[in-house]
Amino acid sequence: MAFMAVLESDLRALSAEARRRYPAVKDGAEHAILKLRSLSSPSEIVHNDDILRIFLMACEVRTVKLSVIGLSCLQKLITHDAVAPSALKEILSTLKNHAEMTDESVQLKTLQTILVVFQSHLHPENEENTAQALGICLRLLESNRSSDSVRNTAAATFRQAVALIFDHVVCAESLPTSKFGSGGQISRTGTVTSDVSRGINRSESLENEYVAGGPSLMRETVTNAGKLGLCLLEDLTALAAGGSAIWLRVSSLQRTFVLDILEFILSNYVAVFRTLVPYEQVLRYQICSVLMTSIRTNAEPEGEAGEPSFRRMVLRSVAHIIRLYSSSLITECEVFLSMLVKVIFLDLPLWHRILVLEILRGFCVEARTLRVLFQNFDMHPKNTNVVEGMVKALARVVSSVQVLDASEESLAAVAGMFSSKAKGVEWSLDNDASNAAVLVASEAHSITLAVEGLLGVVFTVATLTDEAVEVGELESPRCENDPPAKCTGKTAALCISMVDSLWLTILDALSLILSRSQGEAIVLEILKGYQAFTQACGVLCAVEPLNSFLASLCKFTINFPNEMEKRSSALQSPGSKRPEPLVDQRENIVLTPKNVQALRTLFNIAHRLHNMLGPSWVLVLETLAALDRAIHSPHATTQEVSTAVPKLMRESSGQYSDFNILSSLNSQLFESSALMHLSAVKSLLSALHQLSDQSLAAASSAFGPASSQKLGSISFSVERMISILVNNLHRVQSLWDQVVGHFLELADSSNQHLRTIGLDALDQSICAVLGSDGFQDNIPTGTHGRSQEMGTRLAELRALECSVISPLRVLYFSTQNIDVRAGSLKILLHVLERHGEKLLHSWPNILEMLRSVADVSEKDLVTLGFQSLRVIMNDGLSTIPANYLHVCIDVTGAYSAQKTELNISLTAVGLLWTVTDFIAKGLIQEPEEKEAGVHSIPKQKDGEKAEEQALGISNNVNDQASLTNMVDYDKLLFSVFSLLQKLGADDRPEVRNSAVRTLFQSLGSHGQKLSKIMWEDCLSNYVFPALDRASHMAATSSKDEWQGKELGTRDGKAVHMLIHHSRNTVQKQWDETLVLVLGGIARILRSFFPFLRCLTNFWSCWESLLLFVKKSTLNGSKEVALAAINCLQTTVLSHSPKGNLPMPYLNSVLDVFEFVLQKSPNYTGNAAGKVKQEVVHGLGELYVQAHRMFDESMYTQLLAIIDLAVKQAIITTDNFETEFGHVPPVLRTVLEILPLLRPTEQISSMWLILLREFLLYLPRSNSPLQNEEDESEHTSSSDHLPDAHMKVKDDMPNGTASISPTKVEAPSLSSVSTSSLTAGIPSYLFAEKLVPVLVDLFLQAPEIEKHIIFPELIQSLGRCMMTRRDNPDGALWRLAVERFNDILVDDIKRLTVNGGPTESIGKPARTRIWKEVADVYEIFLIGYCGRALPSNSLSSVALRADESLEMTILNVLGDEILKSSIDAPLNILQRLVFTLDRCASRTCSLPIETVELMPSHCSRFSLTCLQKLFTLSSYCKETDDWNLARSEVSKISIMTLMDRCQYILNRFLVDEVELGDRPLPRARLEEIIFVLQELARLIIHSDTAVVLPLQSYLKTGLAEENQDKRPHLLVLFPSFCELVTSREPRVRELVQVLLRLITRELALEKVSLTS
Repeated sequence: MAFMAVLESDLRALSAEARRRYPAVKDGAEHAILKLRSLSSPSEIVHNDDILRIFLMACEVRTVKLSVIGLSCLQKLITHDAVAPSALKEILSTLKNHAEMTDESVQLKTLQTILVVFQSHLHPENEENTAQALGICLRLLESNRSSDSVRNTAAATFRQAVALIFDHVVCAESLPTSKFGSGGQISRTGTVTSDVSRGINRSESLENEYVAGGPSLMRETVTNAGKLGLCLLEDLTALAAGGSAIWLRVSSLQRTFVLDILEFILSNYVAVFRTLVPYEQVLRYQICSVLMTSIRTNAEPEGEAGEPSFRRMVLRSVAHIIRLYSSSLITECEVFLSMLVKVIFLDLPLWHRILVLEILRGFCVEARTLRVLFQNFDMHPKNTNVVEGMVKALARVVSSVQVLDASEESLAAVAGMFSSKAKGVEWSLDNDASNAAVLVASEAHSITLAVEGLLGVVFTVATLTDEAVEVGELESPRCENDPPAKCTGKTAALCISMVDSLWLTILDALSLILSRSQGEAIVLEILKGYQAFTQACGVLCAVEPLNSFLASLCKFTINFPNEMEKRSSALQSPGSKRPEPLVDQRENIVLTPKNVQALRTLFNIAHRLHNMLGPSWVLVLETLAALDRAIHSPHATTQEVSTAVPKLMRESSGQYSDFNILSSLNSQLFESSALMHLSAVKSLLSALHQLSDQSLAAASSAFGPASSQKLGSISFSVERMISILVNNLHRVQSLWDQVVGHFLELADSSNQHLRTIGLDALDQSICAVLGSDGFQDNIPTGTHGRSQEMGTRLAELRALECSVISPLRVLYFSTQNIDVRAGSLKILLHVLERHGEKLLHSWPNILEMLRSVADVSEKDLVTLGFQSLRVIMNDGLSTIPANYLHVCIDVTGAYSAQKTELNISLTAVGLLWTVTDFIAKGLIQEPEEKEAGVHSIPKQKDGEKAEEQALGISNNVNDQASLTNMVDYDKLLFSVFSLLQKLGADDRPEVRNSAVRTLFQSLGSHGQKLSKIMWEDCLSNYVFPALDRASHMAATSSKDEWQGKELGTRDGKAVHMLIHHSRNTVQKQWDETLVLVLGGIARILRSFFPFLRCLTNFWSCWESLLLFVKKSTLNGSKEVALAAINCLQTTVLSHSPKGNLPMPYLNSVLDVFEFVLQKSPNYTGNAAGKVKQEVVHGLGELYVQAHRMFDESMYTQLLAIIDLAVKQAIITTDNFETEFGHVPPVLRTVLEILPLLRPTEQISSMWLILLREFLLYLPRSNSPLQNEEDESEHTSSSDHLPDAHMKVKDDMPNGTASISPTKVEAPSLSSVSTSSLTAGIPSYLFAEKLVPVLVDLFLQAPEIEKHIIFPELIQSLGRCMMTRRDNPDGALWRLAVERFNDILVDDIKRLTVNGGPTESIGKPARTRIWKEVADVYEIFLIGYCGRALPSNSLSSVALRADESLEMTILNVLGDEILKSSIDAPLNILQRLVFTLDRCASRTCSLPIETVELMPSHCSRFSLTCLQKLFTLSSYCKETDDWNLARSEVSKISIMTLMDRCQYILNRFLVDEVELGDRPLPRARLEEIIFVLQELARLIIHSDTAVVLPLQSYLKTGLAEENQDKRPHLLVLFPSFCELVTSREPRVRELVQVLLRLITRELALEKVSLTS
């Protein structure tokens, strides 16, 4: 074991120390070591005293080292219970001897050993051992030779020994072992509130420990341990009195030390004195006697008794006796308390009074002590009112601050002390402080203790009150029941008694110190006291103390400048010029920290006692109203800010957080009214009403800032009433009349500001009530089958709703003031916007009010009323009960018809459209309800959308089932239509136009939901009557122009609003209405025509519409005529593709269009042109949509109508427009629709009529083309086959009809000479636009019809091409050339693809086509291409473009036609080649003089034609596709080319001879060089070589020998030989090349002389 090892180590140390001088000790130690080794545990040491003896032997030597070792080992043995109890006496004797040694370490070791003895099992049980042990401590304590450390250790050892002795007594007597703080004094640091809390905890533990410790449990007998403790107590008492201790054998001892020990015993071993009678007797007769003697101050104390420490110990002991034993020591405590109170006012040192005040403060902050004292003394009639005396004494100390010379310094010191304590720091003076400072600090200390004592009383009262509430003796301020009239219960009676006897004294003292103090900590502490005491008074129903404390507290909240301050501030400074009343009269409010804390305290009280204040609310509300003014005042500041700052800056600054906090508290107070009793809420409302009435009366007689202040109070009252109402919506029925009655009074006030306040308050109140959760259940559906409780609930809601809305009606009808009426309407608007869906039972009042507004003349009122109506109609129709819907419609009609504001009427008409939407949803009924008269409407263009709409409506059927059963939607819908029809006759065009739009939009959007009967009524009663009325008004209205509304004057002249010329008469305005009616009819017909045509009266309606269209086109109104035509056109276009338009309707429309154009010559102008243009455009669209319905007769009629329009347009064309190159609008429209008029397969014969009809509008035979054409016919060698000789074939296998003479001879529709008509359009403008259109149509025509009309088209294009002579810069001939090329190229491609013409096309037809083609080429190329023109006729760009066009037509002829496998006859091919040859001969055929004058483009054209001949004659095996036609062309071309080359060569030789030395013209030289070069490059086919005029043997030899065949060179060999002598080197070179080629061709280069 470790203990055994340590003990062995100590023995060895002892042996080593005694080895030299003390051999006996050494031997004993070694013997003990051996002995110790034979032992195993401390318990065995107890039975073997050898080890103990060696340590005692070492101590007996009395040397320091050995004694220290010996005492240390003794302590270890005692601690480990290794010493027998019988050895105690010997150990104490040894300790006594050692106590007499002078060595400090030995003395300290001795004291330590004594304490170990008391703490171990060797604790002395008899008086002798105990006295001996305690005596050792006391002797060392009192010895003059003892050092300070020894004395202090002795004192501590004695105190611990005493504690151990009394612990032994408690254990032996079986008493509770709980102890308390040795001092029992509450700390001087910290707040009074925390001190009270700690005192409460200590008191509660005492009560719990000794709740059964009454006199009946006390006993007189004690144990030996108790007797031992009693002896010690008596000796200590004797020593405290200044005597000697017999038992302890001590003659004297410091009384302060003894009192400290007694105070320790009294405070920590209360159970001993309360249970054991001998102890209680010692306390009563000995200790109290000693203390009474010591506390007396009638004589000057001497010696130790006069020292502060002694006085402090005496007072602390007294305090403990009063605190702990007052219940048993009544008389003694009464004497003590009386003496303490008297001491305060005796002429004693200030420190003495401070000690007493500390004691009294301790009593006050301990709730149990104060309670016991008050119960035992103040409430006992035979005893003195000691608590009341204490409180008055403390109050006198506080009031002494008024008479102190340095009161301000004292108050500052008091504030400093409170501040230090709040921080947990003990306040202290500097060491070098002066006497004056010490005096001030002492006085401040006394005041601080007095204030804390008073606050302790306050908090004690509050604590006891809370205790009474907890045990049920008092009702909590938060309870749901009203407070009882009278308080019962022991604790409650105690609290009431304490309040009644102490409140006035406390209030005077606290208000005094609060008014004089500025420190934050002290102010907070005092205000806490105010709050605690006021709340206690409220709970105790102590009205007078409550009101007094509230009034006192309110004085410290806000400091408004009094009248004297205002007057002094209003005095002018000497330097000022004039007063500034706005600045002088404002209230500069400065909130100090004290004010802020006082306000917070007031809020806390109000929150805590809201159910208890009752009439006292007025005091609170006046202060809160002042606070509200200060918060919203721009001149209010806190004390930290030296100057007033604007409110915005104040809100954004951190220095003004107090304002924000106070404002929040102000609001929260009234928000918490929801937790109040109903009676308390009514009391609060009454107080607010009272405050408002007082301010209202004062405001009527006040002026300036005073009036503003009163208005602020009224505003405050109103705002808080609203806040209370909002937070008590769950019981608003009981409060509504009280609140709204005051608001109505304000709203009807003569003061504008008050009216505004009242109206705003009424608005907020109504919206708050309707927006509450209580109205969420106010739903019309789902109420069937509910319980009686639900019925009662609905009845309550009905009554509440009516009472909430009725003030608005009362306010509106009870006054004539416009502002008030407007205010009530604004409130109604807000109500409907926010909560209209919750209203059920108040609609009659609302609608009656809105209906009356529609008849007033004030624009503002009408506007406000209509805004409410808009909310109802837009958002509330679904929630309005069914029996009020018709009233809503009537009210909407009233606003539509009112004349005060136009925009309102227009918007009201729009609301009727909203109504129709709503009604349409209700028109969806069960199938069996609709079987009687409802026909299904076929699906239309937007049928899917209608289906989706129907599905969307069906989803809502179940939700509105109950309403649908109660509403006659048909009747509602017709009532809307009736209103719209009446509005359609309004004299204001804007209103009637809007009504017309709405009527037809409604029918168009919801027509699919109307039954057959309803549609018949609509057509006969609303739709066509509207058309008749508008037509009649347009025909009979005035045509006088209106200048417009007069806006003002300028320079003495009236200024009128600008009116567009199309609306500056009444008739034009009715025309606009008529256009809208027609548009609406068009929409209806477009949407529902298949359904409507099944109605019995629809055909008559249709005929009336057609009749109106005919009339409208003749009255000169363009927009009406166009709208009428568009109405018919829209109907036809919408339903023709679907097959929903019967033939009679289509024919009737065509008849109307024909009628319009037939009558059009009777009127002219822009209107007529627009009408014609619209008719023509409509015909095109009509045919596109309804082409399947057209037969030949209808198509013929269509073409006749268009032809009529063209002829009229040509006759009446405006030359001014054509001069600028513009085609008339009607003709432009004809050109637009012409591509759309392609006949269908069923009427394919109409292609000829269509094309021939429009070919007539191209240049005719009276043009110069005719004569040239006639000449060409006479000179041409081609055979023309007459049409009569065209063969008619049977049906072909592919079903294509053959050409018949009837088709060829199809007559023209024109009855007027077209040639005379075209003369009306100069520059062929119409023909220019018509040519591309006709060619495109021709290309799309069927094969048979195309070949029939092909020659005629070629003739027409040829005539257009011949216009180049008269109009070389015109576009017609160019377009004709391009289109001529296009159709030929297209035909060639078809022949190539099909391998020739189709079987259905006869050869004569093709021959006729090629004859016309050859004619055109022959005439145009020879007569119009490559010709010299005047130098100024065309620009260079145009010349280049024309030349390019000429080259293009040559390319088409030479490269596309003549090189293709065409089916042209041989004579046609010859004519085409001869045409090229004639064009190529121009340069060589001219005289030499003329050639020099020929333009370059003419020579280029000639060379190009010559090149085409070379190309046609040549053959290239890689590129040429040789065929029969190609062979024939090549044969013709080679012969023609040879003749032409022979002529050119010979002509060159002649010209060279004639010119002599002169050079040849460049064109002639270029021509000869080109010919020679091309001849060298030319290679011909063997088939072509056959036709050359050569000997047969040459042809055969050439065919055998040569692959590159150039037999043509042999034909021209003679000419080549002549050219050898030419002067031109280039010509000789080329001739040399040709001769070599001839040599090769003849194979002569292989012949050699040597061979």
